[in-house]
Amino acid sequence: MADVTTILRDLIGEALSDMARQKEVSSDLLPEVHLERPKREDQGDWATNVAMQACKLLGEKPRDLAAMVVDRLKDDEHIRSVEVAGPGFINFFLADRWIGNVISSVLSSGDDYGRCDLGKGRKVQVEFVSANPTGPLHVGHGRGAAVGDIVGNILDFSGWKVEKEYYVNDAGLQMSNLGKSTQSRYFELLGQADKAPFPEDGYKGDYIYDLARQVIDDHGDEYLSVDLEESLPFFRDFSSKVILDGIKADLKRFGVTFDCWFSEKSLYENDQVLDTVEALRKRGYSYEEDGAIWFRSTDFGDDKDRVLFRSNGVPTYFASDVAYHKNKFDRGFDLAIDVWGADHHGYVPRMRAAVEALGKSPDDNFAVTLIQFVNLLRDGEQVSMSTRSGQFVTLSDVIDEVGVDATRFYFVMRRSDSHLDFDLELAKRESSDNPVFYVQYANARIASITRNLRDKGIAMPSVDELDESLISSSEEKKLITRLSMFPEEVEKAAVEMAPHRIVNYVHDLAGDFHSFYNAHRVLDENPSRPSRILLVKATHVVLTNALRILGISAPERM
Repeated sequence: MADVTTILRDLIGEALSDMARQKEVSSDLLPEVHLERPKREDQGDWATNVAMQACKLLGEKPRDLAAMVVDRLKDDEHIRSVEVAGPGFINFFLADRWIGNVISSVLSSGDDYGRCDLGKGRKVQVEFVSANPTGPLHVGHGRGAAVGDIVGNILDFSGWKVEKEYYVNDAGLQMSNLGKSTQSRYFELLGQADKAPFPEDGYKGDYIYDLARQVIDDHGDEYLSVDLEESLPFFRDFSSKVILDGIKADLKRFGVTFDCWFSEKSLYENDQVLDTVEALRKRGYSYEEDGAIWFRSTDFGDDKDRVLFRSNGVPTYFASDVAYHKNKFDRGFDLAIDVWGADHHGYVPRMRAAVEALGKSPDDNFAVTLIQFVNLLRDGEQVSMSTRSGQFVTLSDVIDEVGVDATRFYFVMRRSDSHLDFDLELAKRESSDNPVFYVQYANARIASITRNLRDKGIAMPSVDELDESLISSSEEKKLITRLSMFPEEVEKAAVEMAPHRIVNYVHDLAGDFHSFYNAHRVLDENPSRPSRILLVKATHVVLTNALRILGISAPERM
């Protein structure tokens, strides 16, 4: 069953097409009909500015064209009234029929309500977290994990074929420093610190001591007699594996799973970095100067050219990143989305340049979502996050404190590129002040109604029993309007790659349901009972669909 916005778009489109035919103008030239919510309730349920967009093509003044459209639509059964406003806006006030249309559409679609075909089956890869396996995930990584995971869920719900990927930075100097750090702590714990000084750029967290203790538990002092350079590969590989296993465990606990864990080392083992540089050379986008190999990123608007291989023959991180993105496109992805920390902002122009140099569109085939910093608070006071000994530095610590649901919800409450204040005490509070509790409590209330329905022996009504005229209060209409908005919010969230839109929507939906619940008795014996039960059931469908996208549970008791 078509939703009311589709019906309105079709009606407006048909009216404009008729006018175009009468004026011998091709209807293909008409603008697309867009509907939006008016800012004030007295301006109607929906509005469009299409008359102002089409007036020149059809040779009419905007208000005159809007009046012509209104005249053609005023008698439709879905429309209570329609008016021209301002310079040519058309405001629609919907008839009661749309109430039944919305509820029936939700209930017939069920788990699929809100889905769209924006992606049209195209392949998209969302690469996120991708933290170096040199330490446990901190809260910044956690926000990136929540954003990336939910962006993938939104795109999947919007018709894309989604793959989620973690890029394991297991090559380069940082891995050597990790191995040296564990090696040094190993010698220190065995009383021979002077034989393996701690590296200047080593990792100082307590977890390095934990790694060294694991080596001692497994191997005792056998590496004390082995040359440092000879034993370094063991300490490097041991440390990175233990840390990566911990990262995987934390993410699984957080409800985040990946389709692929891609190793940076594989790019070198398969000569993909060299092959990528050669491909750039053949396209005329790389050159050699002072013994180094450079990428002509200034050809694509970057402020300077970028080094791919240093004069000593060592590749830069940028070289492997370019090779990695070429690998993504070689695997057939139509769109590659990177979720990066905000400190990578300056890296975006050179990657866009590289994508274009590889023959892809930096606008259509590549996108970057930047994740801003998280401020952890406790009752409004900032929590220290400067060292590993800080009380809440790791993602695991935060989950231990407030749970998976609250952590995921809070991480995506704001635009990902804006700073986020995360109050730990508020996230645990069982009150309407805590937004995740507020949302989940709406679901628990619905579950309570369902249980009471069963306990009272009241059968679930069929859609045929729906009487739109009996659910016409302001609270009921506001709730139904919110239900009808879900498909458009999903589509906007997909276009903008904006999980916060779904969070804001589900919070507003919970608020509208609580207002309805507090104002009306659902199970009392009266003529409106079947219709209200169906409205509650429809609310449950949309609420659970939204929470499923967010990866948040829908508890039935709280």
